[in-house]
This record gives sequence, C-alpha cells and structure tokens, in this order.
Amino acid sequence: MEPASALSQRGHVPWQGFLLSVSLLTFWSPPTTAQLVLELMPSNATEGNDVLFLVSNRSDDLTGYAWYKGQTVDRRRQIVSYNTATQNSTNGPAHSGRETIYPNGSLLLQKVTLKDTGYYTLHVLNEHLQSDLVTGELRVYPKLLKPTVTSNNSDPMEHKDPVVLMCEPEIQDVTYLWLINSQSVQNSTRLELSEDNRTLTLLNVTKNDAGPYECEIRNPVSANRSDPFYLNVVYDATQGSSGLSDGAIAGIVIGVLAGIALIAALVYFLYIRKTGGARDQRDLTDHKPSASNHSQGHSDITPNKIDEVAYSSLNFNVQESKKPTSASPSSTIETVYSEVKKK
Repeated sequence: MEPASALSQRGHVPWQGFLLSVSLLTFWSPPTTAQLVLELMPSNATEGNDVLFLVSNRSDDLTGYAWYKGQTVDRRRQIVSYNTATQNSTNGPAHSGRETIYPNGSLLLQKVTLKDTGYYTLHVLNEHLQSDLVTGELRVYPKLLKPTVTSNNSDPMEHKDPVVLMCEPEIQDVTYLWLINSQSVQNSTRLELSEDNRTLTLLNVTKNDAGPYECEIRNPVSANRSDPFYLNVVYDATQGSSGLSDGAIAGIVIGVLAGIALIAALVYFLYIRKTGGARDQRDLTDHKPSASNHSQGHSDITPNKIDEVAYSSLNFNVQESKKPTSASPSSTIETVYSEVKKK
C-alpha cells in the first residue's frame, strides 16, 4: 500500500496543471471573430487638411478602444482611449489636441502636419477580454506653392553663352518637370537635365531658344507650375550667323544675286535701246539732202542761220585766195557752201 504522502503528491499535480492552463488562457486572448477594417480618408494628405481614420466591421460586444502612434501597443505613445460603457474618452501622452475619437472607434486628425506622417494602430477589447489590432499608414505632403524659374544669364549671346535655368525652391519628395513651348523637355545634345530634374542647362543657345520656359513640381496630392520665363538671346554680328541653316542662307544669296543680274540686264537693254535709236535718228538727219539750200544758194540767209552764213563766208574768202581758173563766182560759192554742209 502506497503512503499517503504519495497519494497527496499525485493528486496535487493535476490541480497545478489546471491553474497553469487557466493562467495561459487569461494571458493569451484570441482575436475576435469579426475582422476590423481601417480606412484612411485620405491616406495621402496635404499639409493642413483633416484626415479621418474610419473603422468598420466591428462587433457589438466591444468594451473599449485605444489609439496609438506607431505599429505596436505602447502606453507611452497612446493617443486616446474610449470606454463604451461610460462613453468617456481619455487622452494619452501622444495626444496633440487635434485628435477626436468617436463611439464607433473612428479617429479624426485635424490640420495634419508633416510630423503626423507614419503608422497608427487601433486596439479593441470585447466583453470576453478578447482583443484585436489594426494598423494604417498616413502620408502627409507639403502644400506646393507656385515655383519660379531663375537663370544665370537672362541675356545670353547666341552660339556663345550656355544658360542654366533652375526651378525654385528646392523641396523634398517632389518631382520636377520642365516644359518649353508647353512641350515636355528631355535630355538631348543641346539640353541637359540634372539628376533630380531641378536644373536645365542649354549648351548652345540660338535665337530659337527664347522660350517660354516653365517648370512644374508635383507630389502625390498636388501640382503647381511656374509663370512663363523668356530669354533675351543677343545676336553676335561677328559670328555672321542669323540662326538660319546653311541651305537657307545659300538660297537667299543666290536669290539676291539673280535679282541683281536681272536688274542689270534690264537697265543695259533699256540703255542700248535708247542710245541706239538716238544714233540712228541723228545719222538720218545728217545724211538727208537739203534741196531748198541747193536752190536758194548764197542769197538765202535767215536769222536762224547767221552763224552758218558767217562760217560759209569765211570759207569762201579762203577758197577765193586759191584763185580757181575756170569757175564763175556763183558756182564757186555754191561749191564751198556744199562742203560746209557736209562738214
């Protein structure tokens, strides 16, 4: 027969095991059957706006809620708690004065700041001491103001000066976009974009690069575009370039030369025509016989021919000194007069 102490010892073991099982069940609470759903409205928020952490699909036997900043349940980071029996809320260490909890467990966060970005956790407890956790992430972005375009040289010399355009201000977590004549800019042999697209460099400026230039900044919640920016491209006369292509310049030169040649040919033609006609008319006048002069002889002297008569008389005197042998005075005068007319 076994001693009483042994029986007592054997009977005591099952009781200790039962107590241990009860303790484990109390410490570990399985999740409630209803799965909580948390929706952030919106999950990407603009700085200064309000965000609602909307809770749905909750069970009716919940006794309380508690909100925490972060992904774990930490009393030091508790925002606010709510008791469904008393309908009272209690602010926690992480409460900022901008949080409001509702009877259904939803949380309103007003006038969010960049520091509000992060995870938020809701802890719920039911009548059976069963708990559940649900976590959501909030992302807050700055409100984008209108950017401006600045330049290291607003009056560049054509084909000489590079130009660096910068989109101001510098902002974290934004995307920069450049536009020329409302068309998106990409890297090329003449255009270079910095790694963050904030700087645009024009390596070889021509008069066609006057603009307008615009820079646009974007984040997941907003976008804004600068006012148009123009360059005053200065033409360098020493370069001998107007910004036209070689073919266009050659065409212009050929056209000008052809025009000059055509004008010269026309002027020459008109000159030849005019001078040739005048010469022919003068020749006809010089060779036309004058019957009236031959018939009238020396005695036909009019006021319009005084100089010619004087010249004829002078020649007559010279011819008279030669003393021709066989000629009458009248024939001599007629012969001399005819020679003067031929001259």
